[in-house]
Amino acid sequence: MSFLSKKESILQVATLLFSKNGFRHTSIEEIANMTGVAEGTIFYHFKTKDGLFLAILDNLKKDVIEQVTEFYSRREFSNGLEMVEAAISFYIHLEGVLKHRFLLLHRHDAYELAMVNAECHKHLEVIYEQFIEMFEKGILLGHEDGSIRDVSARKTALIIFSMVDGLIRLNTYGLYSANPLFEEVVRACRRMLENERT
Repeated sequence: MSFLSKKESILQVATLLFSKNGFRHTSIEEIANMTGVAEGTIFYHFKTKDGLFLAILDNLKKDVIEQVTEFYSRREFSNGLEMVEAAISFYIHLEGVLKHRFLLLHRHDAYELAMVNAECHKHLEVIYEQFIEMFEKGILLGHEDGSIRDVSARKTALIIFSMVDGLIRLNTYGLYSANPLFEEVVRACRRMLENERT
């Protein structure tokens, strides 16, 4: 196993355990046992358990930025309303692609750490800003092209994100499948946004 692959293996196992059991309830010993490395190797790469968690968040932040950038680069939207609807679909897709890391985001541990750790707070802020901006950009485009009525872009983006993320949380926790409600969410957003004059 190479130097880099040990580090990557530690990150993968830690992500799985933190998402499944929570940050507080996962020990470095468990991560070492599942990874097959000494605890000292983990501390060599990440210094502390908090440092390991921050590295996972940093990777997630980079992956989210990359995925969102790709979403915009490979799609053309006929209007802002279509962009918002595509963003809803994309966010649900993204949860499937980044499943364990979304579960990590949906645990309270990250937010407890963010209260005392500025770096953790910044990572979470950037991640959520990416998500909210997807909806905000669509609303602003809709204002320009007339497909979306005059609503506050930021506040409405936050409302839409909260609704879609709430649905994703039900899906993430295995309480309810997001797929049957997808069309209902899109219709609700359309009713909230659509400019009746178009």
